[in-house]
Amino acid sequence: MSAFDRRDLGLLLLRLGAGGVLVAHGTQKLFGWFGGHGLHGTGQFMESVGYRPGKASAAAAGLAETGGGTLLALGLATPAAGAAAAGAMAGASAVHAPNGFFNQGGGYEYAATLGLAATGLAITGPGRLSLDHALRHVVDRGWMVPTALAATAAVTALVVGVRNRRLDRPEKEEGAAGFDGQEALFGE
Repeated sequence: MSAFDRRDLGLLLLRLGAGGVLVAHGTQKLFGWFGGHGLHGTGQFMESVGYRPGKASAAAAGLAETGGGTLLALGLATPAAGAAAAGAMAGASAVHAPNGFFNQGGGYEYAATLGLAATGLAITGPGRLSLDHALRHVVDRGWMVPTALAATAAVTALVVGVRNRRLDRPEKEEGAAGFDGQEALFGE
């Protein structure tokens, strides 16, 4: 076995950093840790931004972040872990996109950075300082990378698409009410 190189150390640091942030972010949703609002409060927020049912959406996002982050930090099932975390961050980016890019203004910078880091790790692999390497890559095969990323992309596109249609619908209903929906305007 050859010695570990700086690439392995760099991947370990990236996995620990991105994975740790994802775990902290996810446990805010799931348990209310680190100043979070737990499933109930996060569920209410999810409802308000169009992800319904809110509590189930909060649980899904929290599990993807916490589970994906934990597995990334450990370097275990790296393709699935990175894909799950990236999917959650794509959903978060959709919420923040109307605010522009920069996080300072409520934009998607933070979510996009975490999602890209998770995707990058899913593609490059965890390095030799990982459980995947110790377990001979049983759950980190080459074919798993495109499969995990494609499945996550499809599910994320569906969920975000449904959310976007749900958010567009009230505008269309309001527009229709102005023309022939007098009962909605005057309570008739």
